Amino acid sequence: MTETHLGLLRHGQTDWNIDLRLQGSSDIPLNETGIRQAELAANYLNASDWDLVLSSPLSRAHDTAKTVAAELGLNLVIVPELIERSFGVAEGMSHSEWRTLYESHADIPGIESLEDLHFRSEALLRLLATEYDGQRILAVSHGALIRTLMKIISDGRYPLDGDRLGNVSLNRFTFSDGIWSVSDYNPASLSDLTKEL
Repeated sequence: MTETHLGLLRHGQTDWNIDLRLQGSSDIPLNETGIRQAELAANYLNASDWDLVLSSPLSRAHDTAKTVAAELGLNLVIVPELIERSFGVAEGMSHSEWRTLYESHADIPGIESLEDLHFRSEALLRLLATEYDGQRILAVSHGALIRTLMKIISDGRYPLDGDRLGNVSLNRFTFSDGIWSVSDYNPASLSDLTKEL
């Protein structure tokens, strides 16, 4: 039985990350720190660990993925299903701003519901298991989607309470005998591990 290995790499930093603004499906670019984080992550990763790089179509993920793929000499494939959760009209708002206007995420007009996000995440896991069977895939995506995938795979064990997934954090998963499992849980940024920022 072949195993499929998945690494979920969160994109580098944006200005909205610094301001704690909801980004969602808004196409916010990497800032200078985010560009450097992508470079550091690319230098930290080993090409021999991966077969190809997948990416969300949003530029903050795509530019991170391009940097990594170029450094590792790997092909890059855009996978629309890796896009971040939409936060509807609250995109661009800070935590305090949207909390003032809405009691919960569920009240935000145009938001992708948690149920829809869960359904989409399950479909993405099926896609990855079938389309990339037996491969070692590094997928660059976004915090809310990665957290949801992680919750599904770990049956709610991860992420741990209070853990925030750092920009360019890498978490690893394995698909074997029809079951996804967590191989390595690490919410810290890979750029933190280099001590160069």
